[in-house]
Amino acid sequence: MTTITLKKISQVLGLSISTISRALKNHPDISVKTKQKVLELAKTLDYEPNANAINLRTSKSKVFGLIVPHISNYFYDSFIAAVEEDSRLHGYSLMILQSGDDPEIEVTNLKLCRQNRVMGVFVCITPKTKEIDPFLRFADFNTPVIFFDKVPSDLFCNKVCLADAEAAMIAAEKIIQKKKKKVLAIFGDKELSITQKRTDAFVSLFHKKAETIPLFVEHAHSPEEAREISKKYFQSKNKPDTVFCMSDEILTGVMKSIQELNLKIPEDIAIITISNGFFPKLYTPEITYVETNGHKLGKLAFGRMLSLLAGNSETQELVQESALVEGGSI
Repeated sequence: MTTITLKKISQVLGLSISTISRALKNHPDISVKTKQKVLELAKTLDYEPNANAINLRTSKSKVFGLIVPHISNYFYDSFIAAVEEDSRLHGYSLMILQSGDDPEIEVTNLKLCRQNRVMGVFVCITPKTKEIDPFLRFADFNTPVIFFDKVPSDLFCNKVCLADAEAAMIAAEKIIQKKKKKVLAIFGDKELSITQKRTDAFVSLFHKKAETIPLFVEHAHSPEEAREISKKYFQSKNKPDTVFCMSDEILTGVMKSIQELNLKIPEDIAIITISNGFFPKLYTPEITYVETNGHKLGKLAFGRMLSLLAGNSETQELVQESALVEGGSI
């Protein structure tokens, strides 16, 4: 298939390339008759502007970069859907990249964003990301970077987060209200700020309001590890009557061990989790959860990106509030 260029249109009409270019841009120096001829031929030949050439002239594309650990994760899928929807409505496209929780791939993805001259970057960092200078260097090109969900602890960057501490406290309050007697709380990677916030808030509330209730705190890096940890507790003398799961990944691992041991919810074991809302509804009874909505977070992040592009350069951390959604698991 032959690519239709300005040169080709100029040859057919016998006009200069500069005249063709200005006619397509509706320049006032070009007559209405000439504009009409150029536009009609361009439409007939299905002419499309060369995006790469435009990028080189303007130093920026109309594309945002978005880096997530895994596209298959339902939370990130809903976040991506929200950002893509708003990007399209505002005349932008979205380049979606996966890090696979590998910091080396993450750096490669950042390079791709620079090479494509993206307008801005949305990124959820990996658990092993220690150095954020590669992200901060985008400021040299006036390219905003917004960290979301899993964010660095550095104060000098823009973040859009879930209400991590609030979500954990809502779950803890529910457990205490139900007068549970022995609680297993499984959190994620200790190195992540999201884990630190949720752990600190959950444990602090228990120490403040229910210090006599035995609380066992564990950390899991995968659903399989959560399955192994919970199964060990379910088969021990310290069998808990309640499990708190910090995330959907942990929930799926815990639920697998519950099914393997034929435990009944909530008679044998009560469950409460922090979730985007998809996985809790797959089980019977439905799992009680504290909502952390990826779609709402995506909308909040895109709004912040537009604000930065408009010149609001003040560093901010925005928070999407959480709410308890009752199921039948506790």
